Amino acid sequence: MKAIISGGGSGGHIFPAIAIAGAIKDRWPDADILFIGAQGRMEMERVPAAGYPIQALPIEGLKRPLYNPRNIAVAFKMLRSQLMVRRILRSFNPDIVVGVGGYASAPTLKTAAQMGFRTLLQEQNSYPGLTNKMLAPHADTICVAYDGLQQYFPASKIVLTGNPVRKDIEQLNATPEEALGHFDLNPAHPVVLSVGGSLGAGTINRMIQANLQYFPSNQIQIIWQTGRWDYPAAQEAVRQAGVEQWVKVHQFISRMDLAYIAADAVISRAGAIAISELSIVGKPLLLIPSPNVAEDHQTKNAQALASKGAAILIPDAQCAADTLPALTSLLADQPRRQAMSQALKTLAMPGAAARIVDQIATLTKQ
Repeated sequence: MKAIISGGGSGGHIFPAIAIAGAIKDRWPDADILFIGAQGRMEMERVPAAGYPIQALPIEGLKRPLYNPRNIAVAFKMLRSQLMVRRILRSFNPDIVVGVGGYASAPTLKTAAQMGFRTLLQEQNSYPGLTNKMLAPHADTICVAYDGLQQYFPASKIVLTGNPVRKDIEQLNATPEEALGHFDLNPAHPVVLSVGGSLGAGTINRMIQANLQYFPSNQIQIIWQTGRWDYPAAQEAVRQAGVEQWVKVHQFISRMDLAYIAADAVISRAGAIAISELSIVGKPLLLIPSPNVAEDHQTKNAQALASKGAAILIPDAQCAADTLPALTSLLADQPRRQAMSQALKTLAMPGAAARIVDQIATLTKQ
């Protein structure tokens, strides 16, 4: 089995891609897997860290408005990327080309289809991104995580698989002692995990930074993933406040499995992959949807969980005022946390990566 996996830009695209690669290796241990990403984007760090080779395309997204003169350069980069993909495909000669969304998947999937290679798209969201909508006519199979995507994709190509989740998060093999030790946490006090997505969330970060003394005052520990941009200011604020014992600040958490095990509750954005992971993990959850996404789909994600008692929804505009009171109440209410955890786990779809590999096996007849 030779597979190319393309896409990225954020953890919401990269982590499913890595999960699919892992499931391919589980099915075909000697599989040869190559990633194609966008130059300077997050996948160029995360994919090699996961043990896979990656080639970079000099591609970027269109600028707004569309008549922006910088789009001339964007068009040339797209053309150059397509030529590079053509050379990579001829050299590597894959059995399957998988796209997970993001800039790099556009020239990769389109060129692969034009050259006659088998192609599969993986769509994480209930509202598809522009790249996957454009690529849908070129894909042989489209693996989705939500019902109702026939309005965006050809119905005959759609297979409901769920979102692929990294194996270490599906299995959570570590002990609580190991997880707490990894983050230098005290087992005598509750732990909150705050994740604003792999690139961070300004609203959540500002709320935490403005309330650092809340954590020692209430004897609550927090693992705080800030993302790249807010990390230096957050780290300095924690140092100046003298709360390092209570607030563990990280730019990016590479051992998210341990963070989930350590946490008694989670504060998170409501991206599709975060929802998929959190449903499997089943930790009590405060969701603060990002308002800066297409069709406000994160709010729809969060509403779907809140309506089933699986999460507390806090609008982004209310984050500063409502998050910490809701957290205090949740941590004090053990029966509610147990009920929320059980409700979350009923929504989980473990094994999605293996179901996607089933589709790859069908397409490639392997």
